[in-house]
Amino acid sequence: MNNLLTLLLLGISVGLGNFAASIAIGMSGVSRSVRTKIAIVFGLFETGMPIIGLIIGKQISNLFGSYANYIGGGLLLLAGVYELVGSFKDDDTKEVKVVVKNNFKLIMAGLALSIDNLVIGFSLGTHKEPLLLSAAVIGCTSVVLALIGLELGHQLGKKIGKLSEALSGLILISVAFALIFKLI
Repeated sequence: MNNLLTLLLLGISVGLGNFAASIAIGMSGVSRSVRTKIAIVFGLFETGMPIIGLIIGKQISNLFGSYANYIGGGLLLLAGVYELVGSFKDDDTKEVKVVVKNNFKLIMAGLALSIDNLVIGFSLGTHKEPLLLSAAVIGCTSVVLALIGLELGHQLGKKIGKLSEALSGLILISVAFALIFKLI
């Protein structure tokens, strides 16, 4: 599966979650310095979590052999379904303002948004993907989408944020099926 396009699709799918959260944050009218801080926090988690997942996935792959493919694909499928279902829930816009003003809550938001990156890293690790390339592609894509969301948040509104979450879930589900059925 050593495929840059697959890595880019995975990066976009998890980056769309950041994009949606960043739109909500951008709509709250944050300053450029706060946007930079948010992008740094999101970037650290979005790059670090796939590395942890890849390391764990490689260990699981060695332990479970060919069954690791199904485990990784199944976890990716669950992450996609969770993202898709979450796109239909209402956002708490009051919480967004609290998150950007509280460093601890911002770090927790970065962690929560990057859990899917851990799962994706795990799935990639079961396929023995290169660690640094995978983390770089996923991390950079996520950060770029977060920055775009922050900059455009006040113009795009909530509908685009919900659409990007749903699209993220659908991409994750598609890649999961491709992994399970060894199409990639």
